[in-house]
Amino acid sequence: MSTVTHTDLPGLNRLHRGKVRDVYEVDAETLLFVATDRISAFDRILGSGIPGKGVVLTQASLFWFQFLAPHLPTHLVTGRAADMPPAIQPLARDLGGRAMLVKRGEIVPIECVVRGYLAGSVAANYARDGAIQGVELPPGIPLGGALPQPIFTPTTKAASGHDLPLTPAELEEQVGPELAVELRDTALRVFGLASEHCRERGLLLCDTKFEFARLPDGQLMLADEVLTPDSSRFFRADRHTPGEQPQPWDKQLVRDWLIAHPEVKDGEAPPALPEDVVAETAERYATVFRMLSGRSIEEAVAEAVA
Repeated sequence: MSTVTHTDLPGLNRLHRGKVRDVYEVDAETLLFVATDRISAFDRILGSGIPGKGVVLTQASLFWFQFLAPHLPTHLVTGRAADMPPAIQPLARDLGGRAMLVKRGEIVPIECVVRGYLAGSVAANYARDGAIQGVELPPGIPLGGALPQPIFTPTTKAASGHDLPLTPAELEEQVGPELAVELRDTALRVFGLASEHCRERGLLLCDTKFEFARLPDGQLMLADEVLTPDSSRFFRADRHTPGEQPQPWDKQLVRDWLIAHPEVKDGEAPPALPEDVVAETAERYATVFRMLSGRSIEEAVAEAVA
């Protein structure tokens, strides 16, 4: 699959270029989200794209938006080129499954992180404090071990640089007590629904981040991407042993390589990945999609561009 790291769609105004997504204005009510094959780590866009990554991110998000639609509003309009406005259809087909038409909304400036297992940078906080972001946890949870129940650990949503962790009190101060409760309860509910599906498919959903937006009527809707290998940490159930270093089936593979090569990670030039890491990352993303959805990425793309 080809690598697309830059888009410039004729006739459309690009509103934003993020670390991965390019966002285009379609009309007063909708936007076109395009997931490129750019990959970021440690707040930097890397010099290497991952072939087909943007396709997996889009198709995984489409799968989850459709799966979750009976349970809460989402910003998805369609991911099928044939169902988009006529002027957009040829552009969407040319993007090969990377495009998604979505509703506009007012983004809530909070990353709604939910954790079901002990992994990543918060493991050190737990070892030191017995807690994560003010959430007390029992002693003795091994690395990669399940938490007694999923916990909500939100962060700020920084335009650039690092997102900062928020305690429950800090979240209330930022968004108000009513919205803080709504964000927590909705994120935990969606995490529970997704975790059950993942387990049925042989995956363990370790942690993920959700983003929400307000519709004009004030209703909260699930937005951005959802439960992708970029925004989530997955374990293969048949290859996971609590107490051992988890095997990454997500973007952690890239982070781990960069950590092992600080001269590349911290150099002045955008970090470039070796070909084997690029290929393995692309394969793992596609594998996660196949396990989650029950079909190949090629099948999903064929439907999207029909």
